[in-house]
Amino acid sequence: MNAELGSVGNGTNAELAPAGDGRITVPGLVDLHGHGGGGASAEGDEAAIRRVLSAHRAHGTTRQLLSLVANPIPELAASLARLRAVAAEEAQLVGAHLEGPFLAPARRGAHDPTHLLPPAPEHVAALLAAGAGVLRMVTIAPELPGALEAIRAFIDAGVIVAVGHTEADTATVHAAFDAGARVLTHAFNAMPPIAGREPGPLGAALADGRVTIEVIADGVHVHPDNLRWLFEAAPGRVAAVTDAMAAAGAADGLYRLGGLDVAVSDGRAVIAGTERLAGSTLTLDRAIAVLVAAGVPLQAAVDAATVVPARVLGIEPSGRVEL
Repeated sequence: MNAELGSVGNGTNAELAPAGDGRITVPGLVDLHGHGGGGASAEGDEAAIRRVLSAHRAHGTTRQLLSLVANPIPELAASLARLRAVAAEEAQLVGAHLEGPFLAPARRGAHDPTHLLPPAPEHVAALLAAGAGVLRMVTIAPELPGALEAIRAFIDAGVIVAVGHTEADTATVHAAFDAGARVLTHAFNAMPPIAGREPGPLGAALADGRVTIEVIADGVHVHPDNLRWLFEAAPGRVAAVTDAMAAAGAADGLYRLGGLDVAVSDGRAVIAGTERLAGSTLTLDRAIAVLVAAGVPLQAAVDAATVVPARVLGIEPSGRVEL
């Protein structure tokens, strides 16, 4: 990636350094949200999980959460156990993110609707028990019955809560943030848009300086103009995420995402037989390039893939990588 160095701030920005031939070195990349890569997924066995990590490590990611799609709780528990075992040996894997099952059916995206659940206390307790020591983040649609209580329960257990896959209005999202949610899952996607009289989830997140806003900067999920103004509207609060599925770092073809078939053509992943997007084939190094091409300053683009997501996790980026 060829780009001019941006200015380095007062310790809150990632350090950029020239590496020659127009390239730069930056802190190791940090991904809050990704499901797979290298032909494998986070729901696979331990060998598959290691292939996912390897695929993203080859593109500069040195710390990441692996995300699980909606599945029955016993299957989620088994996946969490495998992720825990790998995380004990692989520092790159800092924990698990449950993107399902507490999602709005109308905004489910690529999640199997038969596996969606309300965040009832017994479901929350079961997942907290299964995720002990590995569960770092959960996405919840805050309009679901019991959602605010669930948010508080996860927060009390030390789990980061994100708002996403939601039909919630602005007031409900503000209530979720007041209850402790601190992340918006993949802005612009799987949520109502900003409207004149109803700012919706993204508008609520923009108005709340406590909230980090995820964005999938793959050139497919979000228009470049929207990428640019999002960074202008929420400086220092946007985290680039991959939302990558198994085809990241692998060839086009037919894949599985949870229980659904996903067709990948020219790097674009959709639920087979539809035009519904099903994650991405993105890696974080390419996300930085897409952001810069959209007009986001280099420093802000690098921060979005390093220090901003690291701050959400309460960690420091690890190592240096060349872009």
